[in-house]
Amino acid sequence: MNMLAADGLALAAAIAEGGGNSACDLLVCPPSTILRPVTEALSGSSVAVGGQDCHEAENGAYTGDLSAVMVRDAGASHVILGHSERRHGLGESDARVRAKTEAALAAGLVAIVCIGETEAERDAGQTLDVLSRQLDGSLPDVGVDGSTTVIAYEPVWAIGTGRTPTLDEVAAAHAHMRSHLGAGALGAAALDIRLLYGGSMKPDNAADLLSVADVDGGLIGGASLAADSFLAIAAASAA
Repeated sequence: MNMLAADGLALAAAIAEGGGNSACDLLVCPPSTILRPVTEALSGSSVAVGGQDCHEAENGAYTGDLSAVMVRDAGASHVILGHSERRHGLGESDARVRAKTEAALAAGLVAIVCIGETEAERDAGQTLDVLSRQLDGSLPDVGVDGSTTVIAYEPVWAIGTGRTPTLDEVAAAHAHMRSHLGAGALGAAALDIRLLYGGSMKPDNAADLLSVADVDGGLIGGASLAADSFLAIAAASAA
């Protein structure tokens, strides 16, 4: 919930201009109030646009919500689902995230499904169990593959705090996610699923985090609010 139209459009334009030759795929997810203007401004650029959430119903009496087809109709190609701020701030369950993911896939959106443990769960040694449970509960039985679905690991205690897990902890979490996905119905296709890291990734730690095995990119929070820091992370991915 950041930026009005003028600042949001300026940020999107700066990212498109600076990231035109980026070696990685770039995606911005603006507030719904400027989703359409940003998609129009970035049309023809290399920067994709996504929504920050969607409702699981296609339409109906859900005042204040946006359906997946509305997000798609606004020009977006992706949507973030199950972000920790919605899971833990608004009480969204794995089942709700799963229903939203099904709706997103049906609408032709790429679903970026977020999972991650709280500090209490980490301290209790439950991190990998939590990730397994959230993967099983949040992903549909059909339609999930490398072209439709991205998984973002968000250690809840690291988001916006400036704290990050050690590289070994990030590696363990991502290796577990890859293995768990592969052990299920996806099988070898799990290798094609992009796994993003999303807990206080910044220009000064991006290269190290992105060098970890099975970290295929970043879900950037605060550092995405300035074009120079966001583009610095993108540059780090090339290294």
